[in-house]
Amino acid sequence: MSYRDRPWLARYPAGTPADIAVEYETALAVFDAAVAADGERPLVHYFDATLTFADIDRAANALAAALVADGFAAGDRLAVYVQNNPAYLIGIVAAWKAGGIAVAINPMNKARELTYMLVDSGATALLTLDDLWADVAAGVIADGATAVRTVVTTSPLDFQTRDDPRLFAATVRRRAEGTRDLVEIIESYDGTPLPAPELSAGDVAVLTYTSGTTGEPKGAMNTHGNLAFNAQTYREWTGLAPGEGVLGIAPLFHITGLVGHVMVAMLSRSPVVLTHRFAPEVTLDAIREWKPVFTVAAITAFNALSVAPGATPGDFSSLRVLYSGGAPIAPAIADRLEGIFGAYIHNIYGLTETSSPSHGVPRGVRAPVDPTSGALSVGVPVFNTVVRVVGDDGEEVPVGAVGELVTSGPQVVGGYWNKPDKTAESIPGGELRTGDVGFMDADGWFYVVDRKKDMINASGYKVWPREVEDVLYSHPAVREAAVVGVPDEYRGETVKAYVSLRDGQSATADELAAYCKERMAAYKYPRSIEFLDELPKTVTGKILRRQLRAPI
Repeated sequence: MSYRDRPWLARYPAGTPADIAVEYETALAVFDAAVAADGERPLVHYFDATLTFADIDRAANALAAALVADGFAAGDRLAVYVQNNPAYLIGIVAAWKAGGIAVAINPMNKARELTYMLVDSGATALLTLDDLWADVAAGVIADGATAVRTVVTTSPLDFQTRDDPRLFAATVRRRAEGTRDLVEIIESYDGTPLPAPELSAGDVAVLTYTSGTTGEPKGAMNTHGNLAFNAQTYREWTGLAPGEGVLGIAPLFHITGLVGHVMVAMLSRSPVVLTHRFAPEVTLDAIREWKPVFTVAAITAFNALSVAPGATPGDFSSLRVLYSGGAPIAPAIADRLEGIFGAYIHNIYGLTETSSPSHGVPRGVRAPVDPTSGALSVGVPVFNTVVRVVGDDGEEVPVGAVGELVTSGPQVVGGYWNKPDKTAESIPGGELRTGDVGFMDADGWFYVVDRKKDMINASGYKVWPREVEDVLYSHPAVREAAVVGVPDEYRGETVKAYVSLRDGQSATADELAAYCKERMAAYKYPRSIEFLDELPKTVTGKILRRQLRAPI
């Protein structure tokens, strides 16, 4: 069933309009407008440093001029291989100013992964942390498989003087032969004239690589129009006002960090608070110092912040607008965290291919809980967005029936870089087949049941791991839970749970299995439960079910 076909569209939660007029055509236009109107407003708080919109503009101009002098041309790619540092913003804006494309690369990637992305994207320039250059990238470039001809290095110590020992105790600036230093480039090329690039909404702004859970990673082509539109979605959806700070918890190389932190800060003319990488105690200090108002992060990050050493409810008083995406929220966890943060954590849902949100819970509205499955709604489709729920045959299913979510709208990417077959398979006709299974209720709220590929088939019965996990999360001793299917001689496949417990709490496998058995059909409860100190996660906080399945 299509959301747009329903007569109750007029009852959109909180009276939010279904459509908005797009304010800016390109991501660079969003940034340039802020520089022109509010250049001296802060754009980045980074430890004891504050960089204004004008500061980032001058630095990006200088880097773009240096790249162009080295032969970087319109359409070329600049790979950005850094943490949550000011250099990330400088790098992506510089790529746009030079008429090119930024390639966002996970700083946790090692040589094999980095090589793949540099070769696949055809990047001709690389902006990297100096330690990543020394430890990883130098060997990759020396192998000669990539097209990279310009390497610019930066240090996490740049632009600030606090050098927090909890993050930087072993950090020293490293200068390497054959590379150029970002700070020196900024000084040398400051004020160098640069012609305005010719960019349009359909031009690719950033290649953001998918996680590669079902094969090799794919470079999603997030366009300028995609980014400008969803920055506007975040601003309007959250009500973020100029000057209200954004806490940069999510990794900036990830689509949530790019759009939900950087782009919305540019559009709202607000500062984004960066701390190099997410360390709960360091992030807590940044919250105390800079008092950001808004953030969006995986629920695991909120969990980690809530138990950071020395944290008190008063520390979080500035954070009035909280959203969580990237991993599902169990209703019990949402309730517990609201008691700690003093603010309701709204669900928001999207994929790399939807340039962050396609659904969200409007600010000030509490998401309903499905009475049958116990799942918390991920919200309603955001502005200008159509979502259908389809069966295996591709036909729309009735309200309340489970099927695959299929999304179209201004935030959906046009395809994958140099992969027309994958594009045709996943985004036929510009409509994204998400791979997520869910349903829509009679009031237009959407629920994500699970990933299509994660469904467990136990004696012919479908078991969705998410439902079992939500029940486990409601147990007072459970901190994290992940459920997977494992081979079973009798049932074909059966349910196994991996659990980590809260500090100071205890529970046995038999106790948790009995707890689940009391709350769900007999074929659903976990037959096996294994305890781990920590469940494996991606850098964005998603629990890695595939890694838990790997030994099996």
